[in-house]
Amino acid sequence: MLALVLKGIVTGFLLSIMVGPVFFVLLETSIRRGIKAALALDLGVLISDLVYIMIAYVFYAEVSELSAGKNQVILKLAGGTLFLIYGVATWFKKPKEVVFDDLGRVVQSAGDYALLVLKGFLLNIANPLVVFYWFSVMTLGSKNSPSGDPQHASILFFLGVILITFFSVDLLKIFGAKRLRPLVTDKLLIALNHLIGIVFVIFGVFLVVQGFMAM
Repeated sequence: MLALVLKGIVTGFLLSIMVGPVFFVLLETSIRRGIKAALALDLGVLISDLVYIMIAYVFYAEVSELSAGKNQVILKLAGGTLFLIYGVATWFKKPKEVVFDDLGRVVQSAGDYALLVLKGFLLNIANPLVVFYWFSVMTLGSKNSPSGDPQHASILFFLGVILITFFSVDLLKIFGAKRLRPLVTDKLLIALNHLIGIVFVIFGVFLVVQGFMAM
């Protein structure tokens, strides 16, 4: 069990420091809209990860077949196209004015937080690679499970350790990015939009190319 915990912590840490599309959106949200907004976005990402984990766990055999079959072509082409569209839209997006209260806190409604949760969920769920890496993580964890079965109950514990580690490191990112707020200017926000747009376009092209190569 200890080996499973240690492997879960290491795996969660490695996954959390991987620089992906959502990483930049999370930092931008923390810088521009504050910690609570970034936490709402990260909650959406966490929920989508849980959805993908349950799919990979309950339908392990089907996901295994999918990861090696031609259906992954459709997933990668669709996901890549969505990232390309989002990347182009982000490049041309103008920063919205942020309203602060008397204490310097960003003024946001419950609806704003709900939209951020939805945004985090959709950005992560649109990435077809997520279900495949959770499938790979389950396979990795099965090597330390008592029976070697990827669907053994201990694997859920392993996945839980990974998610806790993953979310904890995200908290460090969010709190660290908030310290940059005094440096925020309109030019910086535009530059961030351009950077995020480029990252999403590159990631989208990567998925589309992978899809065509898998045909």
